[in-house]
Amino acid sequence: MKKYVNKILSGLLGILIIIQFIQPERNESGTAPGDIAGKYAVPDEVMEVLKPACYDCHSNQTRYPWYASIQPVAWWLAGHVNDGKRHLNFHEFTTRKIAVQNHKLEEIIEMVKEKEMPLGSYTWTHADARLSDAQRDLITNWAQSAMDGLKAQYPADSLVLRRK
Repeated sequence: MKKYVNKILSGLLGILIIIQFIQPERNESGTAPGDIAGKYAVPDEVMEVLKPACYDCHSNQTRYPWYASIQPVAWWLAGHVNDGKRHLNFHEFTTRKIAVQNHKLEEIIEMVKEKEMPLGSYTWTHADARLSDAQRDLITNWAQSAMDGLKAQYPADSLVLRRK
C-alpha cells in the first residue's frame, strides 16, 4: 500500500512541477485606448483610491503579487483578472457606448456601496485596497457626479441600456 501512495505522491509532484512551465499571459500591457480619465474628471484623491483598490482587476495594468507565478494560483488569478476586465475596464471605459458607460458608473456606485467591491479575497493580500467608509463615499460621489454630467450632456433615452 505504501508503495502505491509513494507512486501517487511522486506523480502529483511531477505534475505540479510540469505545470509551473505553463504560465498564463499577464495583464501588463498598460494600454489605455479609452481611459476613463480621458473623458471624465477623475480627481487625484479619487484616483489614489481607485488605483490600489480597483485597477489590478479592472484595467490593463495589473500589479502582480509574488505568488502570481506559481501554478495553479497563476491560472486562478488570470481568470479573476479577465473576469474583472470583462465587467469593467477603466482603461477601455470610453470605448463603450454612452449607455454602457452610464450603466457602469451606476454599477460602481452599487458595488462599492454594498461593499461587494473590492472583493474580500483581494483585500486579504492587498491591505491598500481595504476601503474606509470615507473612501467608499468618495468613489460613489465621484461616480454619481460623472453620471450627473452625462445626464446634463445627453438625452435621457441615450443613457438607457437596452438589453437585446
